[in-house]
Amino acid sequence: MPVDHSAAAPTLHQSGAPLTAPLQSTASPWPIFRIASLAVFLVSLDSTVVVAAFPALRAAFVGVSPADLSWVLNAYTVLYAALLVPAGRLADLLGRKRLFLHGVALFTVASALCGLASSPAMLIVLRALQAAGAALLTPASLALILRAFPPAQRPVAVSLWSAVGAFAAALGPAAGSWLLERTSWQWIFLINVPVGILTWLLARKVFVESTSPETAAKPDWPGIALLILGVGALALGIVKSDAWGWRSSSTWLTIAVGWALLLLFVGWARNRPSAALDLTLFQDRTYLFVNLATLVFGIAFTAMFLSFFLFVTGIWHYSQSLAGLAITPGPLMVIPVAIVAGRVAARIGHRRLLVAGGLLYACSNIWYAWRIGVTPDYLGFWLPGQIVGGIAIGLVLPALSGAAAARLAPSQFGVGNAVNNAIRQIGSVIGAALAIGLVGRVGATLESFREVYLLLAALGIATSVLSMPVDTRPRTIVVRPAADAGP
Repeated sequence: MPVDHSAAAPTLHQSGAPLTAPLQSTASPWPIFRIASLAVFLVSLDSTVVVAAFPALRAAFVGVSPADLSWVLNAYTVLYAALLVPAGRLADLLGRKRLFLHGVALFTVASALCGLASSPAMLIVLRALQAAGAALLTPASLALILRAFPPAQRPVAVSLWSAVGAFAAALGPAAGSWLLERTSWQWIFLINVPVGILTWLLARKVFVESTSPETAAKPDWPGIALLILGVGALALGIVKSDAWGWRSSSTWLTIAVGWALLLLFVGWARNRPSAALDLTLFQDRTYLFVNLATLVFGIAFTAMFLSFFLFVTGIWHYSQSLAGLAITPGPLMVIPVAIVAGRVAARIGHRRLLVAGGLLYACSNIWYAWRIGVTPDYLGFWLPGQIVGGIAIGLVLPALSGAAAARLAPSQFGVGNAVNNAIRQIGSVIGAALAIGLVGRVGATLESFREVYLLLAALGIATSVLSMPVDTRPRTIVVRPAADAGP
């Protein structure tokens, strides 16, 4: 009987992810990427665009204190961070397409209702609904992208997905300022409606449903509740620290309750099948350190962005629209850098990109601290720092998302990336609180901004150090046929 030598030859597979059977058809995955990224662009833009609308909201709702009105921003941030991990788990169990469509629909309807809100209380409740929709669609969107792309192309896809979100978040205040100059605050929300409807229609037609192999498992509702309450309390304590003060017992009690609930969840989830969060994810050294670096850089990114906006308006006295334009060059660097960085990561892994990006980020903020002055100098001082900082962010933020996803099994696509996104959101909450606490007051001095930039430089260095253990280099796996295997 003739021997088929081709069947006996070992098969080589180069990838940063486990060897699996094809996860999608041979059709191009890029339409899936574009639709999923469009929704994430909306969600990320909405998380920061309301910053520009805050003065308009104060003028519209006379008599409402700034602390109470700040919950138009905070309700979205807190609930979004709290719901991401449970939403990722539900996407894996119930279906990524299903959760994505539900999330887009809820986000779109809530956006329309936000534009019709007649009171701050109503607007805050509707912003919470927006956050719930955003949390449902975000982990599902990346899980759908990961499922659509072959392992060798995932680093590029994840880098671009993350870059889209970072670009939208950084662009938010500038876009909001431009829109407010031409319309009213209601259009900050109403502009989402036609884009949301288009996204839902396209996703319903193009996306293919997928779940984890554990679809028979029931959702861990007690664990989900503990996660939501724990992360929510932690984020709430950080957000309210500006109003309550860091010495307030209310601040520390709320944060302590958050940590206690999260520790209770750890005890609940340990060795429990189908827990709301698979704690074995953190047994992977790369995943653990990527998430620590994500927390640190999440703090740095948001604190940097708010402090930039506060500097050009408070020290250089730029108008709101001019301030938005002044901080735009940095975000514009993110997408092209991410495209190149994603291709490099596919060949050599993410560690070098993360280390180099963190150090470059530190250098850009040392530049700001060194050259800062009260006299506006956009071309000689501000623009060079924006370009270098934008390149650094383009290297770090997409690489963090890519490294977090690199070793995930297909059954963990939703929850694994949801954890990474939730940690970044918690970092953003801390960063916002730091920036507002240090330079958010009226009359903040030049020295205060210099201290912020030095702090940001230290966070950049910390990101590089935490990224050193990350190893996502492509592996070459030899797959031998069963006939060659030993007994």
